[in-house]
Formats: sequence, C-alpha cells, structure tokens
Amino acid sequence: MTAPPAFLNASEAAGRLGISIKALRLYEERGLLAPNRTAAGWRAYGPEAMSRAAEIAALRALGFSLAQVARVLKGDVQGLEPALAAHQAVLEGQIRELVGKVEKVRGLKDDLARGQAPTAGRLAQLAAPAAPRLRVAFDLPWPWGGERLELTDIRALNHITGPLGSGKTRLAKLLAETLPDAAFLGLERLAENGAAARTRLEADPALEARVERSLAWLVEDGATASDALIALLAGLEAERPSLLVIDMLEQGLDRATQEALIAHLRRRGPGARPLFFLTRSSAILDLEAVGPDEAILFCPANHAPPFQVAPHPFSPGYEALASCLAPPEVRARTEGVIAWRPEVA
Repeated sequence: MTAPPAFLNASEAAGRLGISIKALRLYEERGLLAPNRTAAGWRAYGPEAMSRAAEIAALRALGFSLAQVARVLKGDVQGLEPALAAHQAVLEGQIRELVGKVEKVRGLKDDLARGQAPTAGRLAQLAAPAAPRLRVAFDLPWPWGGERLELTDIRALNHITGPLGSGKTRLAKLLAETLPDAAFLGLERLAENGAAARTRLEADPALEARVERSLAWLVEDGATASDALIALLAGLEAERPSLLVIDMLEQGLDRATQEALIAHLRRRGPGARPLFFLTRSSAILDLEAVGPDEAILFCPANHAPPFQVAPHPFSPGYEALASCLAPPEVRARTEGVIAWRPEVA
C-alpha cells in the first residue's frame, strides 16, 4: 500500500518554496492557490498545491504581476510582452556584465602568456561588481551633535524609519543634499489633489506615458488609482535625478496600493536607480519580505546616530525597529501627527 502524499503546514511550505508565509496567504487571497484544511482548520499544502505555488513563485520572480500570473495560469497570454521585455533587459544586462568579466580574464591570460604576472589588485577586480555601490559619509547636525554617518553599501531600495521625533525627515533631507544628483520628494506632492503632478505630466508626454504604464501595472496588481499615487509615480518615473529621497512613501495610499507599490519597486531589479524613502508602514516595510538589495536605516528615539538594521529577529535594533511599524489602517489614525518638543518649540 502506498503512503499518502505528505502535507506541509504554511511554515514548511514557505520554507521549501523560498518565499514568505505572507506570500502564500496573498496567493490564496487572490484566488491563485487553494490549500487543503485540516480538521482543526489549519492550512495543509499537498503536492498539487505545492506545484501550483512553485509556478506562481517562479512567475513572480520573472516580474509578472499577480493579475498577469492569474492570466498565465488560465492560459491567457494577454499583456505578457512588457513583462518578458523587462526580464529580457535584466538578462541582457547580466550578459554584458559577464562578457566584461570574460574580457578581463582573457586579458590576464594574455599577460601571463607574455610573462607578465597580474597584480593582486587586478585579480581582485574579477570578483568586484560591475558597478560599485554608492557610498556617502557626512557629519550629522542637531539633534545628533556632530556624529559621523557613513553608508558604505547603498542598495536599490533603502528604507528609513524610526519613532516620531527621531529626526528621520531631517536625515532624509540631508541625504538628498549630500548624495550626488539626488532630490527630495516631499509631501507637497499631495497639495491641491495632485494638480502640480497633472500639470507636469501634461507638459511631458513621455513621462505621462511611463506613469500611465506603471499605473496600469499597479492597478492590475490590486492598487487603487488616486491623485496621491499619480503624484508619487510622476517623481518615480522621471528620468532625473539619479537618486530620489521620498518622504513617507505610503502617504495617501491604502493597504492594497502600498503592497502593489513595494512589489513594483522590487521588480525594478538591482541595477535600478537607488531610492531612499521614509516609511512607518508594515505593508511597505514588511520585515519578512525584505530582499538582498534592500537596506533599513533606523533612527533611534534617543538621537543616537542612525544605523542599519538587519531584518532578522535578535539582530541589533530589530525589536525597536519592529515597534515603529504598523499596518496602514493603524498608521492612518496617526496621519498628520508630529512630534512637538517644548524646549525647541
């Protein structure tokens, strides 16, 4: 008699697939996955559910939105060309990087054939990334009192967070002033219901087309089109500056839009323009979903210098970081609240 197929709980299934438990739940919420239930009501993932989940995870890794994944699973190929084109661009970039490394190796071999030994520095360059990460260092003003901040590994996505009154907005503006070709996108983007963004788009048809394309992608992934989202996309899709620092990425966006937005930003890939953004939303900064090309910069309440926190329990600063984050529904209740200090008021 054959043994019945093994069923996994959510934690085991997510671990085997290399995704988060929240991702599994999201697949289920969107109707893409239907795990079995135990007599006690717990989710149980059998071979069929695991096979489907693996397909979904692979399609997401290719950059497909959840709506596109749903269509692919139904055999509908509508709208796949842009996603495939984006993935092709990423692969072609990787090919160019590999070709460059092969040329370096070939040059070293030619030198050896001529009796010229390569230096240790030239050999080390073979392991260096094609484009070194940005770095920045500067002295922190009040309220930090001249402490030195050094960021030696700026990622594609850089979250800035901390409790009220910790100086995170001041830090964000300093980064925008210090980093080369950077700009600060503040909350004034929301003024007059996005009138400034609409005027900007009307004056720049190419930018308007890029915003419309991204907006359509986000709406497919569950976002709600709004003036706040369009104003944000107008900044994100602009060709310049080379680096953008954004005040409260989630401002004016509901939960579904925040989740679609951060997924969209992650799909840009490691070669994309670096972004810094303030957030206190657990939908934007989901500590279980932070990837290798993301960094978290935490501003402590006691005005100790900001520092990078790894998104893992028991890492330095993790508990304080987690306590600053809240779901969008909770964050909405404190929207507009500022820290007021009598001694500096």
